Amino acid sequence: MTQVLSNKTTTPVLIDARGPRFSAVLTTLVLATALISGQSWILLAQGIVFAIGAFRGPQFTPYAFIFRTLVKPRIKDAAKTEDVRPPQFAQSVGLIFAVVGVAGTLVGIPAIFTIATSFALAAAFLNAAFNFCLGCEIYLLLLRIRKA
Repeated sequence: MTQVLSNKTTTPVLIDARGPRFSAVLTTLVLATALISGQSWILLAQGIVFAIGAFRGPQFTPYAFIFRTLVKPRIKDAAKTEDVRPPQFAQSVGLIFAVVGVAGTLVGIPAIFTIATSFALAAAFLNAAFNFCLGCEIYLLLLRIRKA
């Protein structure tokens, strides 16, 4: 990931790489709750978190605040940092799924809610369980295509 992003002339904002994974754990729990309960307001709340991450950066979300204040002080290992742009793009993808899911409920097609929430849940679970950020990988793929 660093090779692709190192060609930029501006200095990227760096974040603790463990923060997005912690956020993915909380996101997985929230999305699973929304899916099991069928409550679109839970997806809407997660969508707000995605919107903060997409527009301001994942380091400004409530999940990042929890990580910074409660989790990070208890971790003894040195923090590995990563460029904020791929996780921020991943938050944008999550926001799209949340908007589609809530819209599905509003128009009376619950299958859209279920499918959109399931896709977002799958992506969050991949990051939480396997440290594989699907949105980050899509960002890097798009960056490579753009440079080609």
